[in-house]
Amino acid sequence: MKLDLLVLRCRQLEPSRQFYESLGFRFAAEKHGTGPLHYAAVGDGFVFELYPASANEAVDNTRLGFGIEHIPQSLAQVPETTTREFDGTRIYIVRDPDGRKIELREKTAS
Repeated sequence: MKLDLLVLRCRQLEPSRQFYESLGFRFAAEKHGTGPLHYAAVGDGFVFELYPASANEAVDNTRLGFGIEHIPQSLAQVPETTTREFDGTRIYIVRDPDGRKIELREKTAS
């Protein structure tokens, strides 16, 4: 089984797009019919979408983890909150604009 779609509802859509782009995602604006403007990033068989949260919609506390390239450059653009070691790998934990914890680790070649 492989995860191929992730949709996040965001109270702060533009800051969220900028945050995730600083991690290496490249989003394109999309709008389907009468639906809301949202952003989609496609790569490696995976679609990552950011949708605006409605006023009465709760934003979840999902915790995400991404393997990213050039981690020092990405960390320079986001506030680092915590670091920890796991199996000899340093993991950096940051928060997105909606407060979700995001774990970052250096992407390794597969």
